[in-house]
Amino acid sequence: MTGFDEAVARIAREVRPLAAERVDLAEAAGRTLAEPLHARAAAPRRAVAAMDGYAVVDAGTRPGAPQRVIGESRAGAGFAGHVAPGEAVRIFTGAPMPDGADRCIMQEYAAREGDSVIFAEGYGPGWHVRKAGSDFAAGALLLDAGTELTPRAMIVAAAADTAQVAVIRQPRIAIIGTGDELAPPGRALEREDAIPESVTFGVMAMAQAQGAIVASRATGVDDLPALEALADRALDQADVVIVTGGASVGERDFAKPMFAPHGLDLLFAKVAIKPGKPVWLGRARGRWVLGLPGNPTSAMVTARLFLVPLLAQLQARGVERALRWRTLPLAAPLPATGSRETFARARWDEAGLTPLGNQDSGAQAALAVADCLIRCPPDQAALEPGAPVSALAF
Repeated sequence: MTGFDEAVARIAREVRPLAAERVDLAEAAGRTLAEPLHARAAAPRRAVAAMDGYAVVDAGTRPGAPQRVIGESRAGAGFAGHVAPGEAVRIFTGAPMPDGADRCIMQEYAAREGDSVIFAEGYGPGWHVRKAGSDFAAGALLLDAGTELTPRAMIVAAAADTAQVAVIRQPRIAIIGTGDELAPPGRALEREDAIPESVTFGVMAMAQAQGAIVASRATGVDDLPALEALADRALDQADVVIVTGGASVGERDFAKPMFAPHGLDLLFAKVAIKPGKPVWLGRARGRWVLGLPGNPTSAMVTARLFLVPLLAQLQARGVERALRWRTLPLAAPLPATGSRETFARARWDEAGLTPLGNQDSGAQAALAVADCLIRCPPDQAALEPGAPVSALAF
């Protein structure tokens, strides 16, 4: 059985990013840059005012001495003339500094009468001018390849003055839920032995939050030929096929056998963790296939631990960004763990981490309040409140 760290290391070694494509900047949010992004021009391209006020020649300006106002400079409509000593140009924040002017005096220090302005004492020491290129120079590297275009990075990308960017293609996923007992939500009460199929909805939402596009979502009964046909269609549609349920070794566990005719080659078959030991990952017809347990909590925990890093690798973000462990304090006792590495569900607040009382792998209601996973090594002793633990956002 594969250990957790080794399973993640195999994902890091074997999974390669998808191809790049060019998209309009307006469609690039959340995507990963495939190429470095350089500035087409300096910012600002010329010196600009950092305050509303008057642009002057500092050497020719004195408090109390009137100066002739010869024009106005606005952002997008600068003053075209030249400023000489004893002259001033009304200027607004972000407007280009006129030729000859080297200082902006804030309007709070200005008394304007007609075409004359007088400045009061105390308008220094700030010059309130943003120099040309003070943000970045033309040709400067603004964002490197592999950068996720977060809202903040989108500002920088737009500032580079480029209409399109090269980004990694979004992974397309297909999700297949398996099990005779599953019924669509809203239909389970029609059969006495049915339960609402919930797992694929959670997995789908998690994948979409990581930038994936859902190509299809389907459920199948425990019939091998029918499941083989579902696998065939899913492999045609997606870069990653996720199958839930049927991951054990029972007579009606077909998650792996349904991909066997399509050349399934396993990267790992089981992982020594709790919950989620049956999780597996392989390739079939050049597509990644991830098998998740059918129990809701096990499925969501293993999706967080393996699907999220897999999607990160496909988008050139790396498993390290997907698995950012933090050391946080416990706010309540954490029971001892067994022989397998355990990922306990917990709730975080300002007091620390509170492990959930219901750690059952089939629990569903508890998932609504679990926002962290606590990583517990094998045979860890019980821990008291205040003890530091390794935690991951869930």
